[in-house]
Amino acid sequence: MDKGYVQIFCGNGDGKSSAAIGKGIFSAIEGKRVIIIQFMKRRNEDEAAFFEQLEPQIKMFRFEKSDTSFDEMSDKEREEERNNITNGINYAKKVLTTGECDVLILDEALGLINEGIVSMEQIIQVICAKDEYETVFLTGINLPEALKDYVDIVSTIETQNM
Repeated sequence: MDKGYVQIFCGNGDGKSSAAIGKGIFSAIEGKRVIIIQFMKRRNEDEAAFFEQLEPQIKMFRFEKSDTSFDEMSDKEREEERNNITNGINYAKKVLTTGECDVLILDEALGLINEGIVSMEQIIQVICAKDEYETVFLTGINLPEALKDYVDIVSTIETQNM
């Protein structure tokens, strides 16, 4: 069995989520169990229907309930969504500690830190919950300096103006 690792796809360019999901698809082709947890993304019914076809090899979850942007929510709505997102982070830690997946993709998890929705410590706890054979991919625009000590590979995707 191959050793696992932690890889981050970050930067201001498009394709970070696509790269992580592509890695997940290749992992599923190899017979690995993949769980994707999306954060801070608008609900897309076509995408959800597509991923349902890939079960049980690839499972996708969203814990956020609202379709409203976090910035546009009332304080009460934000608190409710923070709780939903925290449930998603706790689920991520659980699937790693119980061995329910071989590959975990935390799509836009870095944005949760940047927005102050979850703490750096919460993300570090998820990463530290993985065993030596599990792989974790995280995506987001900005990679916090303190997270670099917990990461094996950083792939930066930037937009260049020509």
